[in-house]
Amino acid sequence: MRPAVPFSELQSRMTRFRARMEAACPRWQMAALFDRVNQYYFTGTMQDGVLLIPRDAEAVYWVRRSYERALDESLFPRIEPMDSYRDAAQGMGPCPETIHLEAELVPLAMLQRFRKYFPITEYLSVDMQVAAVRAVKSPFELEIMRRSGMVHRRILEERLPAMLCEGMSEAQLAAELYPVMVEEGHHGVARFGMFQTEIVIGHVCFGPSSLYPTSFDGPGGNFGLGPAVPVLGNRDHTLKKGDLVFVDIGCGVDGYHTDKTMTYMFGAPLPEEVAVVHRQCVDIQNRVARQLRPGAIPSEIYRTTMDSLDPGFLENFMGYGSRQARFLGHGIGLLIDEFPVIAKGFDEPLEEGMVLALEPKKGIAHVGMVGIENTFEVTPSGGVCITGNHPGLMPVY
Repeated sequence: MRPAVPFSELQSRMTRFRARMEAACPRWQMAALFDRVNQYYFTGTMQDGVLLIPRDAEAVYWVRRSYERALDESLFPRIEPMDSYRDAAQGMGPCPETIHLEAELVPLAMLQRFRKYFPITEYLSVDMQVAAVRAVKSPFELEIMRRSGMVHRRILEERLPAMLCEGMSEAQLAAELYPVMVEEGHHGVARFGMFQTEIVIGHVCFGPSSLYPTSFDGPGGNFGLGPAVPVLGNRDHTLKKGDLVFVDIGCGVDGYHTDKTMTYMFGAPLPEEVAVVHRQCVDIQNRVARQLRPGAIPSEIYRTTMDSLDPGFLENFMGYGSRQARFLGHGIGLLIDEFPVIAKGFDEPLEEGMVLALEPKKGIAHVGMVGIENTFEVTPSGGVCITGNHPGLMPVY
């Protein structure tokens, strides 16, 4: 198999990670990355193993399975086989007293198995350092994300409208949409970093079902298939003339995602007051996008934007009722939910090459969730949309 990630790309990522660690944790000794997405980012392959990065020695990717596939896919300099962490411990030599690992991701049982052979006395988090490095996309990554954006635009702006039929269920539309997505170039999964977050395609909703509460940290809702599987779409919610159709899906190419929401008016136009609210959301997206420049502070963008909105408009904005999301946009890449976030507390300045999805939305009783979402690159001239420029509320009559 042709390696997907060039050697120069892997070198650059490791160099930037080490520089970030030196700046944030000057006394760091070793980092251990167990998460497979992080392993893919630094090695170009995604296996069952652990990537060990000593401060003063060469990083080694220890692979339990599949070592053969790792060699086939990756140009990473050192990939070694292991049957257990014992092999990695013996191969790495003396163990440092302190190790940095993914505190948000590593299960306790896995950590205990690791510690059996690596008798570390202190564990520190490496999550923020890895997230900060991954947040700035290289030209190689940006090219892949632009391809994902083109696929995303074709799916939601060209292919999906012709699929809408009166009487079809949300679940039926979602099931018919998936093969279209793969046909257009989607890599087949939507990956999230949020703990135990399961998404199949995304939110596919007719009428007010997009207002139904979910545990997902976003403005839109979704009944889903039922209490045990609250994803995809509902089998009993069928499309009727005059319905608002709300489709919020992730798309990806070669591991990298984009995020986009489109709304449609099926069979008849929605009332003008609904269209007015929707256009306000589109205006908010465009105003925030213009501020996506290097040096801009995400928390300041959030504060000034929210302060500019009428108190009446804020009711049901970014979520329905009390279930309001406390952000306006989020970073995106190998995961749909990455750093930075347009929200309070995110005070590090934006950098050129960052990519964010902006999603101002507002719930309207008995109608559904209106608004928009697109994915933007941070550039010196402001955010550049890579997922299409259609304003939404597309008429499908």
